[in-house]
Amino acid sequence: MPGKRIKPASVPALDEILGKTFQVLDHGHIRVVDYMGDDAAIVQAARVSYGAGTKQVHEDRGLIRYLLRNAHTTPFEMCKIKLHIRVPMDCWRQWIRHRTASVNEYSTRYSEAIADQQSTLPGDWRLQTTLNKQGSEGFLDPVLGAELSESEERYHQTTRDLYQSRIECGVAREQARKDLPLSTYTEAYWAIDLHNLLHFLQLRMDNHAQSEIRQYATLIGEEIVARWVPAAWEAFKDYRLNAMRLSGLDVELMRMLIAKDHAAAAAWLAERGWVDPKSGKKSREAKELEVKLQSFGLKLTPES
Repeated sequence: MPGKRIKPASVPALDEILGKTFQVLDHGHIRVVDYMGDDAAIVQAARVSYGAGTKQVHEDRGLIRYLLRNAHTTPFEMCKIKLHIRVPMDCWRQWIRHRTASVNEYSTRYSEAIADQQSTLPGDWRLQTTLNKQGSEGFLDPVLGAELSESEERYHQTTRDLYQSRIECGVAREQARKDLPLSTYTEAYWAIDLHNLLHFLQLRMDNHAQSEIRQYATLIGEEIVARWVPAAWEAFKDYRLNAMRLSGLDVELMRMLIAKDHAAAAAWLAERGWVDPKSGKKSREAKELEVKLQSFGLKLTPES
């Protein structure tokens, strides 16, 4: 006997923006091409494994929050989305590291490279942070920034002219492209399930992520995922995005600080090499905890 026909999920709030182009940076964009599943699909998948009767125990929103809170991630894999993205190559290098997606990228072997390149405004040149080797903090003087932006524009034009001259000479596209800068835009179709998408967003919406890719991630989260699976998005913000992760060592030290046992805390920090008792120099782990402690009105050391 044939089973009952099942209609695919339809989310009106997401349907409203299907195919709509959201601009990012100067020449980038994101479009929703297709999707499968919704909040109800997460619940449906979870109840298959939980068995009958759970609907009376958990209402949908509560179940989704429970699943995310306790890292029961498989039901979130039942939802999938396909995006069409246009992104600078330096951002794309970070993006493509998230290997749990299906990707089909624009090929500069088959087609000529996209002419657009990401430009930097005079006030947007960032300074290298002193906290680590990969981040940025603060901005260059806009006067100096204007000089850098002008030289960037000249460089972009030079590389574009060089590429175009090779194409006109009949050089193969796969070779003509080799000197194009990382600011050159590329395009791709990017399909991913919700579980892995939320992992992407957790990393790339974080304040420590590079500004450019963070703009893409924030738009995906706030404009797309929030419409698509609102209950899952709410839980994600509460338990992942705006949450704080404490290690066993963090908790151990915090107990001493809350009890105001500063002598024990100082000995603990010195013993583990988190704070040098002579110079006061702090390890990276100590600096990371110090930021967390500020949320609780606590200090790593009495003098800090």
